[in-house]
Amino acid sequence: MIKRDRYLNQLINAKDNGFPKVITGVRRCGKSFLLKEIYREYLLSQDVPESRIIILELDDDKNSKYRDPLELGAYIREKCKDKENYYVFIDEIQKVYSIINPNLTDGKHVLANSDDTEVISFVDVVLGLSREKNIDLYVTGSNSKMLSSDIVTEFRDKATNIKLSPLSFEEYYDQYKNKGIETTFEMNPGNHFKDADLRLAKGIAWILK
Repeated sequence: MIKRDRYLNQLINAKDNGFPKVITGVRRCGKSFLLKEIYREYLLSQDVPESRIIILELDDDKNSKYRDPLELGAYIREKCKDKENYYVFIDEIQKVYSIINPNLTDGKHVLANSDDTEVISFVDVVLGLSREKNIDLYVTGSNSKMLSSDIVTEFRDKATNIKLSPLSFEEYYDQYKNKGIETTFEMNPGNHFKDADLRLAKGIAWILK
């Protein structure tokens, strides 16, 4: 496992700070893995019970019900109703759609259009849940949605933003080194496709010199 200590330390430093942690990055850069594997393992190592870590994956069809913002908020609050401290991970928060305030639609949940003003969105859910004293909230989302100007404005001074990048050359290099693979660069006059992983590691080591 590549530990990604730089980002893990950011999460550790932001733990229990009273703000939602919003993790953004390009597709497939490891946002979900950082949260659900690396950070979860850290919490368990700090004696946080497994039952106090709630993980909800909104890109899973069985959780599609919770893409409704009010359903999502109600579900998380129900899971945390005993007032013990909980660490809540919501993956792919941008899957939550916006609805018109049900008070204006006879209680019905109606999808909002871009020009509707009285709407409830995932931003309202994130900020609302973060105000619950026993919830430390973490969400992941794609750059295309989470970094829009409107969303950035909504979260300004109200959230801890962690911007995740794909694996760096240094992280690749350390991973090979930790596996005991020799990473000293050498010229290869032969077949460059032979032992591709090893040659990649050596090339990265040479670049980092």
